[in-house]
Amino acid sequence: MPIDYSEYPKDWSEIRCRILHRAGERRDHKGRIVVEARCEWCGAENHRLHFETGSMVVLTTAHLDHDKHNHDVKDDRLAALCQRCHLGYDREHHVKRRRENMHNARGQQQLFEADA
Repeated sequence: MPIDYSEYPKDWSEIRCRILHRAGERRDHKGRIVVEARCEWCGAENHRLHFETGSMVVLTTAHLDHDKHNHDVKDDRLAALCQRCHLGYDREHHVKRRRENMHNARGQQQLFEADA
């Protein structure tokens, strides 16, 4: 899913760097990564194959409070997670949103059917 960075705090790249540093990422004096971060929950290494899924790991910064409008989010409400852990954590949230969207779509469909 594409990320709409307009919904994130202006200093998001700095926040993300702090979270990745906490997860073990280290850079040299030129800013090149010399040690990759690891998922804070399962330990999968960024930019390597996941030990369980076999897919390439790309660490994401998960909002543990599910509030994308909270621009004053503290580092303890964020986590560097692999896709597997992030999707698992967000599963109930995604199911709820999908049900709401399906319900809203049905309501729209009924509205248009009533007009026919």
